[in-house]
Amino acid sequence: MTGGQAEYGHDERMFDWPTVYRADLFQGETALVTGGGSGLGKATAILFARLGATVVVIGRNRAKLDALEAQFRENGLTLDAAVCDIRDPDAVGALLGRVFEQHGRLDHLVNNAGGQFAQDAIDFSVKGWRAVIDTNLNGTWWMMQTAAQLWREREESGSIVNVVADIWRGIPGVAHTAAARAGVVYLSKTVAVEWAPLGIRINCVAPGCCETTAFGRYPGSGAATFAQSNPMLRAGDEWDVAEAIAYLSAPSGKFVTGEVVTVDGGQQLWGDPWAFGRPSRFELDYSDAKREDGL
Repeated sequence: MTGGQAEYGHDERMFDWPTVYRADLFQGETALVTGGGSGLGKATAILFARLGATVVVIGRNRAKLDALEAQFRENGLTLDAAVCDIRDPDAVGALLGRVFEQHGRLDHLVNNAGGQFAQDAIDFSVKGWRAVIDTNLNGTWWMMQTAAQLWREREESGSIVNVVADIWRGIPGVAHTAAARAGVVYLSKTVAVEWAPLGIRINCVAPGCCETTAFGRYPGSGAATFAQSNPMLRAGDEWDVAEAIAYLSAPSGKFVTGEVVTVDGGQQLWGDPWAFGRPSRFELDYSDAKREDGL
């Protein structure tokens, strides 16, 4: 890692990237990360494991999870990887029940799983809209509610961190995920109050334009616009987000609940990010615009 930026496409290096946290920060604790097979979820799982936690990662792709387990073993870490569709509340209940039974506890839940596709909102199909909302909002809710119910039954406390998005100026090109992530933010703020007497803290982390291996799935993605997205004039990386999640989960966050930590280099204040590529109609020639204005 150089100058705070990831070496894009080399996420295996996260197993030895420097961290500000001590190696035993989460020793004896269990953390569950959804969507941990790649990108931000993978970085978070690696960081929690390096800091001593027993880590459970869930996803829908068995092959990807098997590869992740092998990578953990190669780096001297253990991982419990399980297939689970978070859109199915019964599957979520079975999965979380197994986690408590097998590991004896759950201390940290990181809801990172999600999915979207780039399209003008006016052209969304009913199926496409429902698919994104069902994963990003409903799936996150089933994980949150089920974990909270199990903690309540056991009279145990816990921490939830929901990975959302830098929604404050909207996210052109992915309106469905902007709607879902905004829902998660205000859901989190609401239950942070309701569940405070149970000793459950709920926070969100909102990444801005961060380079992750996940963006390799989108040919012609908007990586070229990342440096224009914030006043730091560079993209962030997975590690920036993972360490923010660790801060909220650790004792450092013990008096923080209902908060959104935005990790975006100032993107919400300034910039023109298009994570999936800026449409040509928004490519402006400012010199021509000045001439038209008589400037």
